[in-house]
Amino acid sequence: MSEWHKNVQRVVEAGEQLGIEVVPHHQPDGAKTAADAAAAIGCDVGQIVKSLIFGVDGEIVLAYVSGSNQLDEKKLAAAAGGAKCGRVDADAVRAATGYPIGGVPPFGHTSELPVFVDPDLLQYEEVWAAAGTWHDVFPLTPDDLVRVSNGTVTDLKK
Repeated sequence: MSEWHKNVQRVVEAGEQLGIEVVPHHQPDGAKTAADAAAAIGCDVGQIVKSLIFGVDGEIVLAYVSGSNQLDEKKLAAAAGGAKCGRVDADAVRAATGYPIGGVPPFGHTSELPVFVDPDLLQYEEVWAAAGTWHDVFPLTPDDLVRVSNGTVTDLKK
């Protein structure tokens, strides 16, 4: 039996299937912001992968944005081939990914989603992504992030 939360265990298993070793790091106090996560981990805030789920013309899309950047919704809409971009609620996030807001990992989702990746994440040797809960994170390379998420690298920042 795993010592990890069931969501974290799902991420570890999904990583194994993709050839990624997921080594979860539990943050007892959680990380509600990228700055909180960076402080807890001891990394640059830019190394935090913010998993942002939006609706573009009614289709759910996923954006991985550097913790130091803000998402430009118009750029995300254009990247997804749509016109209108807006936030979706927590139920839509869980339905599309299988994970709660703040815990969405780069893979292991319950549905295939279009994924867009902030190129600013590529400047680091290592980035940190959610591992299924907002208390758990794991490191991976930016190249692996793009590969395992089947992401399209495109400018997303304001």
